[in-house]
Amino acid sequence: MSSVKLVLQDPVIIRDFLRTRTPFETAKTALFFYFVITQSLKLCRHIQARGITDTLRDSWTWTARQVLLLALKVPSVQKEVQQQLNEARVDIEGKLVPQGADVSRHLVLPEEGKSMVWIIAEMEKMDGELGPHADWKHGKLSGAVYHGGENLSKVIVAAFERYTVSNPLHPDVFPAVRKMEAEIVSMCLRMYNHPDGAGTMTSGGTESIVMAIKTYRDWAREVKGITEPEMIVPATAHAAFDKGAAYMKVKVHLIPVDPVTRKVNIKRVRRAINRNTILLVGSAVNFPDGNQDDIVVLGELAAKHNIGLHVDCCLGSFIVPFLEKAGLSDGEDGGARYKLSPFDFRVRGVTSISCDTHKYGFAPKGSSVIMYRDAALRRHQYYVTPYWTGGVYASPSLSGSRPGALIAGTWAAMQYMGSDGYLKSCREIVSCARTIANTITNTIPELYVLGSPPASVVAFGSKSPDVDVHEVGDAMSKRGWHLNALTGPAAVHIACTRLTLPLVDTFIADLRDSVQAAKLTPSGKGTMVRLYGMFQILINFKCGRVLRPGNYVHNSRVLLCPIISSVLCLFFIDCSNHDRCVI
Repeated sequence: MSSVKLVLQDPVIIRDFLRTRTPFETAKTALFFYFVITQSLKLCRHIQARGITDTLRDSWTWTARQVLLLALKVPSVQKEVQQQLNEARVDIEGKLVPQGADVSRHLVLPEEGKSMVWIIAEMEKMDGELGPHADWKHGKLSGAVYHGGENLSKVIVAAFERYTVSNPLHPDVFPAVRKMEAEIVSMCLRMYNHPDGAGTMTSGGTESIVMAIKTYRDWAREVKGITEPEMIVPATAHAAFDKGAAYMKVKVHLIPVDPVTRKVNIKRVRRAINRNTILLVGSAVNFPDGNQDDIVVLGELAAKHNIGLHVDCCLGSFIVPFLEKAGLSDGEDGGARYKLSPFDFRVRGVTSISCDTHKYGFAPKGSSVIMYRDAALRRHQYYVTPYWTGGVYASPSLSGSRPGALIAGTWAAMQYMGSDGYLKSCREIVSCARTIANTITNTIPELYVLGSPPASVVAFGSKSPDVDVHEVGDAMSKRGWHLNALTGPAAVHIACTRLTLPLVDTFIADLRDSVQAAKLTPSGKGTMVRLYGMFQILINFKCGRVLRPGNYVHNSRVLLCPIISSVLCLFFIDCSNHDRCVI
């Protein structure tokens, strides 16, 4: 060993070695060592973030997935898989695609334009083609429709009518729309306790999140010289973070959450931070189970390492900022349940927040706000090119042209509701959610509530071996409810809205009956059971979380992402067939 060390330290020996090699050979050697060193550093960072155990588990999962994909090519297995897949397709198709001779298809432009009377009549006909269960007005929904009332709808329609042709890409032509957008952002910044911040509107929570990732990527490249950016995301964070990372080519470190509190594991977050980290993510509240991450501790880590911290309040939107004023932020039982922790710009280290105005802000669908601590950070979100032959082109977000009518409708909704309206809405909706959560905890022994949700979402799983919670979800579906199935752990959730308020007792009664039905007469044939499985195994077979959840587990047979993607394609309908929509 000492002789090798002596040789490496002797410049004469190194010089003689280099002289005996051609420049091409030297370049190849240098390139080889560069590759080995860079890949070794990446591996070290990966192991540091994931840990040896999880790294080995990831490797095993990848290997097992490849073996299973090969197994799925065996004709006998393919036949059985296709049979189960066809059953699921027929079930979903029946719920999504109108069938029968009475169903009209409008697949080509009419030779002559239709009258308004005909158009409205045809819309009414299409609304009824799937039957009464497709009518959102019955209120048996989880989220989906955030309805502020008929009077508010009339206000929004009036704003639409006035600004139908407006486009904020041309602020000189539509100055009122530009003004309304600025005022919407200002109102949201004040709601989140940072009037001196900056922001823009987007088309929804996904675009707000994608824009935040783009902003931090460009900021880190310019300020810190990072060319291989990485971000650290809780497992319960919205799938839009995966989507944005895929678009922006940012590596994602997915961090597990505590199985009891449902908060992200701070120790694992701390370990995952490295010199390429550009962003930490926390939710207030998250979509799957409605719980909140520890934003204060995440903020301390972000400030210490000079990296961004994005708080996803898309779902919390106009609920969590009003919990304190509503007297609900301290939770119940002395803060033991449902307590809300600090989450907004008052927390040191928080650098951006996304808020969906089209959820509990009751604005029209397609509106959200992304807020930054300062305008200097927001600058990295913009795209500007002065080199286009059509002139200087600039846009604040992904879209160029945007519907000014949506901005006007959002502004009108916020003006109509006011702080007192949102405060009242917050108090009623959160009280509704806590009634459901307390009832499950105290009177339905087969179920348990995931974590301690402080806002409007309640997720429940099964603690009884005799009850499959997805069977419960399917039984609720038979009773007219449209709920969300979850995996990791298996659960079902409801996001309470104003439509839920008059149906709390109905929901609880139906839930009790559904638990008994799932216990005594499980069918094993419902949509949730088919798609999400009777057994929660191999939950990481998710194609890199692009399709989430991405398992089909039935009778202990695992059908992976290629199978699920076929089922999910039901949501993207090709109506090229004149007789029926082709899936």
